[in-house]
Amino acid sequence: MRQFIRHPVDVPVEIGTAASGPPSAVHTHDISVGGLAIRSRVAVAPGAGVDIRIAFVQPVFKAHARVAWCHPHEEEGFELGVTFLDAEDAFLARMVEQICHIEDYRQSVSRLEGRQLTAEEAAVEWIAEHAAQFPEIGSSRVH
Repeated sequence: MRQFIRHPVDVPVEIGTAASGPPSAVHTHDISVGGLAIRSRVAVAPGAGVDIRIAFVQPVFKAHARVAWCHPHEEEGFELGVTFLDAEDAFLARMVEQICHIEDYRQSVSRLEGRQLTAEEAAVEWIAEHAAQFPEIGSSRVH
């Protein structure tokens, strides 16, 4: 059983290891308080240390993590589960997740309703409409 609730989110991420050379571009599959699930073309051995970088947000999110598991994925090569090594990084990753949801909301409103929202306006609306459904950091609920 999972220790943390996972939330689907598609965010561009760079992942690198000391052995792999330059970071490779991947996408998250989901985020939880404990880490990320990432789809990658390259397998990374469980236990390996990786550097995570998410440039989608400012300031850029950077964290060190450890690969918890690596499974073949029929469409994109491999799916990696990475665990943050620092509690503050886990907290910041949840903030990145919320920013991504807000940006997705802003783009959806523009596309579906024709309203152009600033990032701040989108945040206010998203928080009012969706924050109650977004589990609190540190929540021990699982699915």
